[in-house]
Amino acid sequence: MKNAIIIGAGVGGLATAVRLANKGYSVDVFEKNSFPGGKASSIEKQGYFWGFGPSLFTFPELLDELFIECGRNPKDYYEYNRLDPICKYFFPNGKKLSAFANPEEFGAEAFKQLGEPDENVINHLAKINELYELTKEMFLFSSLQKFSTYTKWSALKTLLNLPKIGLTKTVHNINSSRFQTKELIQLFDRYPTYNGSNPYKSPATLNVIASPEFNKGAYILKGGMPSLSKSLYQLAQELGVSFHFGKCVEHIQLENNLATSVQVDGMSHKADFVVSNMDIYYTYHQLLKKQIKHPKVVDYPMSTSAMIFNWGMKKTFDELDCHNIFFSANYAEEFKAIENKTISNDPTVYVFISQKYNPDHAPVGCENWFTLVNVPPDTGQNWDELVAVTREHIIKKISANLVIDIRQYIECETITDPRTIYDRTISHQGAIYGISSDSPVASFIRHPNFSRKVKNLFFSGGSVHPGGGVPLCLLSAKIIDGLIDE
Repeated sequence: MKNAIIIGAGVGGLATAVRLANKGYSVDVFEKNSFPGGKASSIEKQGYFWGFGPSLFTFPELLDELFIECGRNPKDYYEYNRLDPICKYFFPNGKKLSAFANPEEFGAEAFKQLGEPDENVINHLAKINELYELTKEMFLFSSLQKFSTYTKWSALKTLLNLPKIGLTKTVHNINSSRFQTKELIQLFDRYPTYNGSNPYKSPATLNVIASPEFNKGAYILKGGMPSLSKSLYQLAQELGVSFHFGKCVEHIQLENNLATSVQVDGMSHKADFVVSNMDIYYTYHQLLKKQIKHPKVVDYPMSTSAMIFNWGMKKTFDELDCHNIFFSANYAEEFKAIENKTISNDPTVYVFISQKYNPDHAPVGCENWFTLVNVPPDTGQNWDELVAVTREHIIKKISANLVIDIRQYIECETITDPRTIYDRTISHQGAIYGISSDSPVASFIRHPNFSRKVKNLFFSGGSVHPGGGVPLCLLSAKIIDGLIDE
């Protein structure tokens, strides 16, 4: 029996472990934390429950597919429901908008609340769905760095339609040409932030990020996103995967450019395959040390990070939904501040309240607020000062929108900033999505799921192809599964 060692029990590592164990491999997973899940783990305090990171669930079929391939019924492990409305938006001019799951209903609401012609919304959603269909096989479901990918009809179809993909224009350029109101432009400009990008710089191709949410559905898991990690962990155990928690891999050992083992606590553990689910920067600079020269892309500028205030609120707010966005008055200035390694005085604020669908996530009559703003990666800023100042800006902003002082209802709090993210996940500079995707060629230069220099060494997770976020981490595991088969 061949054996595989996986470094890191994040979503990508768990999914890879499941896939390999299901094929008969002996699999060992080494995780530095005492728990699985990585960014999709949980935080609890005083009866409140929050997910550490991701909150929106899309592409549920990717998770279902994995469990079905293993001969399991997904409903025995997790449950999810489609969201409608998907998100509620609060604009600085006092206008509000609920983004409904049905395109026609969303378009009608945009016209009613903002004066945006409904056909503009419907047409945009159709165009980004076309963009998704044109790009999904090549950019998401295949190894973009393998020559064989470009011999497929799906790749040829993508290349023949390059003008439609939008590599030469920015997300903001396209959205400004499709919508009449600044509110709808800002609403769709926010989607590149899903992978840590700037809509004023990132290629219009990233408009595709909004497509699954509106054209395929946005969902919420019973138990929140951490239940996804718990389900994968349970399945992996059932398939015989061995987990070693509190064990930090010191380095990957090579012999003649072949990954042969990993060192943990000074002891060598042999493997036929090694999969690093760790951040790619850490993998090269720490785990591989100086055994091989690392590719330049490893040191490219990083994506954005996040500052999160988990607030236990001793009140319920009927005017809020599960997902809520409080937009800044000047979106462009907000991204300029991030470029300048700081945080705007008027940041866009995302508030996720899983208690709306999971009542046990907060005490009775209370809500669990996951309150997030985009921030630059950690390059040595005074984060204690930035946390204190940004906290006040957030409280002031939300209080003004809700016409109530929310400060009085905050009864407990936990804080996450780039330093926390690094400590928990060893993501370089606390960046959430690996390298920045602001360049038109970012997808092509992103690190592949395999090593070009070391045999039997593979990479999963959000810092490599196809990118950050739970669905893409699941896809990274699927791509590795195919590469190992080869």
